[in-house]
Amino acid sequence: MKRREFIRIAAIAPVAAAALNPLSLAKGQVPPTRPQGAPAGGFPPREQTPAVYAPTGPGIKVRFIGTGGSDWNSPSESGELRRHASILADGKVLFDFTASAADMVTENPPEVVFYTHSHNDHYDAKAALDLGIKRVYLGETWLERARSDFQKASESTGKPVPEIIPLSLGQVVEQDGLKVTALPANHTSNYSDEQALIYLIEKDSTRLLYATDTAGLMAFALALAGVGQFSRERKFLTGIIMEATMGLDYKNADMSMFSHSSVAQVENIVKVLSSNRKYVPFEGQKVYLTHLGKRQQPSQAELDRTLPDPLKAAYDGLEVLFP
Repeated sequence: MKRREFIRIAAIAPVAAAALNPLSLAKGQVPPTRPQGAPAGGFPPREQTPAVYAPTGPGIKVRFIGTGGSDWNSPSESGELRRHASILADGKVLFDFTASAADMVTENPPEVVFYTHSHNDHYDAKAALDLGIKRVYLGETWLERARSDFQKASESTGKPVPEIIPLSLGQVVEQDGLKVTALPANHTSNYSDEQALIYLIEKDSTRLLYATDTAGLMAFALALAGVGQFSRERKFLTGIIMEATMGLDYKNADMSMFSHSSVAQVENIVKVLSSNRKYVPFEGQKVYLTHLGKRQQPSQAELDRTLPDPLKAAYDGLEVLFP
């Protein structure tokens, strides 16, 4: 740095500091004027979290078209069979989709899908084309691989490549009346450069977190959703769908525990978010578990009997309204 430039910066530094800290002004000195309309202190006023959540709209209707993890390629010992984890929001927007759930969307098939990551129990380019998907959202870190996959699927099926839209962390898009925010998941794929996603889905006052696959919730994800420990905005979640791949207590844990959650972990997350007014659901609303591992999980009946309130195991075909 040239000496003249150094002197100029040194001269204005105290003024800049004073502007940021009015208490440091000399006696009688007038602080700089804020731009018209700018909030005092530089931050917007913090809204108070309501004691009771009162929805302002009809809510988001979710249909679980699949609730199983990657190991559900055959029935369990109890005879149950779960399709790969996927939901359909408001009958129009898919979140993940594979051929395993094709029979669940035969009437009025949706044309839009948001993918969480590229594992083949969540992502299937050919299945998307067979369904008639016209718009795809996915993480920008694997955009080129996805384009290649869809091009190959197009050549083999003769169906057109859909519009593929890359998402960055924190990016918000509007689709079919839903506002969707891409958040980071604590999960890895087969590619070291891929960032898996979870999603915040909003409509009116409804703020639904769809979190699969992820080992717990990253602080950065909570911050981007406006419910982090140091978030300036007093936002809160009104609904939660979260994976519980590792079962009740990691009893049959393997290396996937570093990428997936357990029932106990989800229970603790809900307790902490609730006690800190970051999760304020409509009265009686359940927290739904999905991406259930065949090897780690008891039967649906056993889950219904043993899960602590407000946790509830979702099942294929279940429809839930999140106010």
